[in-house]
Amino acid sequence: MREDGILLDAWRDGDAESGNELVRRHFVSIYRFFRNKVDGDLDDLVQATFTRCVERRDKVVDDGFRPYLFGVARNVLREHYRERARERKLDLETGSVADFGASPSQLAVEREDHRLLLAGLRRIPLDDQIILELFYWETMTGRELAKVLGVPEGTARTRLRSARQSLEAALASLTRSAHLLQSTLDNLEKWSASIREALAAEAG
Repeated sequence: MREDGILLDAWRDGDAESGNELVRRHFVSIYRFFRNKVDGDLDDLVQATFTRCVERRDKVVDDGFRPYLFGVARNVLREHYRERARERKLDLETGSVADFGASPSQLAVEREDHRLLLAGLRRIPLDDQIILELFYWETMTGRELAKVLGVPEGTARTRLRSARQSLEAALASLTRSAHLLQSTLDNLEKWSASIREALAAEAG
């Protein structure tokens, strides 16, 4: 299997099949990134992410393609919401998907705690949602998260802890059941595996 960087170089040099292979390899992950954060058709955002990767190939360092790819996706997402933030007089750094007025369609999950988590994620600051989903859904390391956010690794780990606290507060505001809240928080890793599978199946 050819490495991502080799495929990206070949795609940039005009090899369409290498580009297709790279997109196929990471499509589900990028689809998953946007799925719980935007409403409407995701295709334009997914396409914009891969297109920018080709245009800015020189930004990729060593074997860091995946963090680079998600860093591009994060920038695409923030641009998507920048206008909404202005219209609603919100701070892009603290506004949530719910604050921006987006209503992503519901993912078909059966468990009540899964539905609660998805709702909670949409109510915390956008970057908090991003870092939690990358950590739990994409199993990124602290070093990878730092590359996505463009911050030192220690800062990324601090933000991860803060994001989890934000999520706990959001979940507590959404349910009166102490048992459901604790069960939801205690099973984040199991939840992440289930959500990954559901989103992969949805993305095809």
